[in-house]
Amino acid sequence: MKIIFGTTNIAKLEQVKNFTRYKGIDIEFISLNDIGFNEEIEENGKTIEENSLIKAKAIKEFCNKKNINEIIVTDDAGLFVDALDGRPGVHTARYAGDHAPQEESINKLLTELKDVPDDKRGATFACVLTAIMPDGEIISCRGETKGKIVRTPGTMGKLTYGPVLMPDGMNKVINDLTEEELGLTHRDKAWLELINKLEVRSEMWEV
Repeated sequence: MKIIFGTTNIAKLEQVKNFTRYKGIDIEFISLNDIGFNEEIEENGKTIEENSLIKAKAIKEFCNKKNINEIIVTDDAGLFVDALDGRPGVHTARYAGDHAPQEESINKLLTELKDVPDDKRGATFACVLTAIMPDGEIISCRGETKGKIVRTPGTMGKLTYGPVLMPDGMNKVINDLTEEELGLTHRDKAWLELINKLEVRSEMWEV
């Protein structure tokens, strides 16, 4: 099966490829670069579900014009902090400003939470995948990692807020956990749910 994954981020593409290979799932991923898509998409949705769908529809429209008839999958993700009424949420990527360094984003979050007690610092990483099938059917899947925001960041790098989110049942933040300790991420969970739904539609695997 072929999937056009709505990204130009090579690292993200390789991450998904490695995950599906590890799970023994045979998918040929095609990037936006591979199909020549370089249009700007205005992600003005009020939720990550809406933004993922906006991207998927824009790519589908492009593919229709180019007579490209493959499954299209797009994603959007965010960090939802309970004490901040769900912020940064849909604005996670630009919470501290467009292209803000990781340290600035984390410092802003910790500053907003400085007076929040430890038992009120719950948060959720969420990822939404939207698939548009060749016949136009839309499938949406959501994966989550729940935990709490710590006061002192762990290892920087990797996931922007990975240094400050400690998953439930763990004693280390995401960035300090091994892959084996962390298990399935919010993105992994969303991909597994989507692949399971695609398998139910077994006739689509040969598209």
